[in-house]
Amino acid sequence: MLNLKFRKNILFFSGIILIIILFIFAIFAPYIANYNPSDIDIKSILSPPSPTHFLGTDELGRDVFSRLVYASRVSIKVAFLAISISVVIGVLLGSVSGIFGGAVDSFIMRFVDVMLCFPTFFLILAVIAYLEPSIFNVMLIIGATSWMGICRMVRAEILSLKNREFVLSSRISGASISRILFIHILPNVLPVVLVYATLGIGGAILTESSLSFLGLGVQPPNPSWGNMLMSGKDNIEFAWWLSVFPGCSIFVTIIAFNFIGEGLQDILNPKKLNES
Repeated sequence: MLNLKFRKNILFFSGIILIIILFIFAIFAPYIANYNPSDIDIKSILSPPSPTHFLGTDELGRDVFSRLVYASRVSIKVAFLAISISVVIGVLLGSVSGIFGGAVDSFIMRFVDVMLCFPTFFLILAVIAYLEPSIFNVMLIIGATSWMGICRMVRAEILSLKNREFVLSSRISGASISRILFIHILPNVLPVVLVYATLGIGGAILTESSLSFLGLGVQPPNPSWGNMLMSGKDNIEFAWWLSVFPGCSIFVTIIAFNFIGEGLQDILNPKKLNES
């Protein structure tokens, strides 16, 4: 039945195919890109798409396709590491809050409420403004400011699970809290975490692109979809390709991860599995 649900979920498989293509481009960037992304060619400045540069060139004569391919590496690296940081913090605090309850739970949840009072993007802007813009800082800050949602979800799942019969029987048999958490509870929370992380990757890519567009993320000459958009906005009237292709890359990648996340949410939903 599970295999049947996978086959029926066309959007899920569409997202998987798009992300596989993205990973292929990122991993094999030196072999796929036909130019060095940083090579300047003053004779080819703002050349439109052609057989030589089939996505055109930018204001310094750099090949847009090559820069897009190498920029995919940045997006994948930032998104996955940022979400990894977010998930680790969220699962840790959510688990502690749900398992221990009482004053510990109240303290952690009030801290989460305080963090949620600040708009995430403006909080990121405020923090990164005081740090040197770099890929590492962008990953760290996105991860450290986007864990609140997963924390609340993990806590809610643990609160609903810790009074189930299989957990209570483990307690009666003398199992430690750590054993109950890692053996009985967290494996059942994993589907929620997996869906959240998948959906969060698209958000992390969008945040990184926005920061790079504002000049606070990946710094030139390193290519990023965001800073490519920034350099293209000044020439958009007569060099449309500088903005269209990076923008489409961001859009398609985010949509692909959202398709995967929504598909996983449908596939891993226990109620729908039981209906099947």
